[in-house]
Amino acid sequence: MVSRNTFAALGGAVVLLATLGACAPADETGSPAAGGPASASNAACAKGALATRTAGKLTIGTDNPAYEPWFSDNKPANGKGFESAVAYKVAERLGYPAANVVWTQVTFNNAIAPGPKTFDFDINQFSITPERRKAVDFSSPYYLVRQTVITTKGSKIAAAASIAELRDAKLGAQVGTTSYQAIDELIKPSAKPQVFNNNDDAKKALENKQVDGIVVDLPTAFYMTAAELDDGLIVGQLPQVGVPEQFGLVLDLGSKLTPCVSEAVEQLRQDGTLTELEKTWLASTGGARELS
Repeated sequence: MVSRNTFAALGGAVVLLATLGACAPADETGSPAAGGPASASNAACAKGALATRTAGKLTIGTDNPAYEPWFSDNKPANGKGFESAVAYKVAERLGYPAANVVWTQVTFNNAIAPGPKTFDFDINQFSITPERRKAVDFSSPYYLVRQTVITTKGSKIAAAASIAELRDAKLGAQVGTTSYQAIDELIKPSAKPQVFNNNDDAKKALENKQVDGIVVDLPTAFYMTAAELDDGLIVGQLPQVGVPEQFGLVLDLGSKLTPCVSEAVEQLRQDGTLTELEKTWLASTGGARELS
């Protein structure tokens, strides 16, 4: 098993992530229009003076626990981890320095449920899907991702090289995620997939051999198997179907902030900031074998 220190050292390597495909349904292409309006007038996006929940402050939501490598030490406010770093860069582009950023705790399901939000935007590995866009707004995408099957050494699926070899396995994933959707729609196991409140619960079920494997996004797969699971093992990435699966920031449906936030994300992509943040925080999650 790779130690936490070894994994942290790997994270410092300057290895550019390969462009990742997708496995869950999506209709986005990575263009500015993919997650919502990306153009906004300078007046509407006046720096530090947006129509936020609290004047002069930007409230950002995420779940608790906030997982590695997206966040570090379960402390979103420390600026460490890919999504924490992205959130602060977006805030900076919007005119809100770190001192004016407020974090609030929101569960994954509550963040994408219909209804008013307790945040200005939420960042928590939300894949942009047509179904979710009926309930919330998304920013332009900030990351492309693949879904990945993990297990432990010696399990019945440890040597699986194809989706067919996973169909008799007991699999599970976090509720409401595209990871669960990937099991249901791509693997189509003979047994109904188990659903968990969060990835910690899914990981415990795998450790207790209640399931043969779980599905998570690729960076989470690398972190879990290297630093959290005894004898953790990546089985492989699920195949790409259609257009890439992408992560976007979540906003209230019809939010006036959506064009401004999307514009900020696009600026970070165009000037190379997002690529640099991937190198810094996701460098060691660049590849895993493909399941045919």
